[in-house]
Amino acid sequence: MLDNHLHLDPERGRGMEAVDEFARLGGSHLLIVNQPSWKLGVESVDPEAFRSVFETTIEIAAEATAHLPGRAWPILGAHPGLISRLVEDHGCSPAEARDCMQAVLDIAAEYVREGRALGLKSGRPHYEVSDEVWTASNDVMKHAFKLGAELDCAVQLHTEASEDLTEVAEWAADRGLPAHKVVKHYAGSRLAGPTPSVMSNKDWIETAAEAGEPFLMETDFIDDPDRPGAVLGPKTVPRRVRWLREQGYNEAIRTAHVETPQRVYGIDTESTLS
Repeated sequence: MLDNHLHLDPERGRGMEAVDEFARLGGSHLLIVNQPSWKLGVESVDPEAFRSVFETTIEIAAEATAHLPGRAWPILGAHPGLISRLVEDHGCSPAEARDCMQAVLDIAAEYVREGRALGLKSGRPHYEVSDEVWTASNDVMKHAFKLGAELDCAVQLHTEASEDLTEVAEWAADRGLPAHKVVKHYAGSRLAGPTPSVMSNKDWIETAAEAGEPFLMETDFIDDPDRPGAVLGPKTVPRRVRWLREQGYNEAIRTAHVETPQRVYGIDTESTLS
């Protein structure tokens, strides 16, 4: 079983202890998304400074793979909240912040091109921002779609809560990236447009299972000792899968953990089991 979106911090957080906990309950595969750059001490307007964030994430994914019966893959990119830090803390204009974040995505794309990462991360703020920052954020996201199309890789999105992101999916399609390769992280049980990565509480997962449409499951575990319990823990996906099986949703389990990962990322969660 796959947790589609979580973070690990072996230095400050639980790190491999969380991976072991996931595996003990039956978890097999992880998509590990890089921490927001500022959480790893990168406060810079130089895109090259972000390489350390990506290298750290790749190292964490490799270490996690050694603890799993399946494997882990890194997802790399720029957290959409970075634009506010660049504008408010570093004095960038929205256009300058946009250019910086697009260049960070270009670097992330290098790792995907080399086969060292599976996909890209982008999005737009889920909080209120100025019109200029909103437009710049959408431009960053569109650039991620362009790169995803060139690389034939998925783009995970961090956005505002919504049940309808068809416009965003159309932006991706216009740039050559199929809508199903756009993944809405922290999705609810219903979503039009991208593939939903559903937060794994029982109600949302059951609604997604009943719908019979492609979906993924995630915890958004943040591995931050300063915010214990902020989101779901690493045991959650295995526990929810067990619960879905008890409810008779075997087809939905296969959809979320075999068929949708293959369709979206091109990964085989069966043949990669040891």
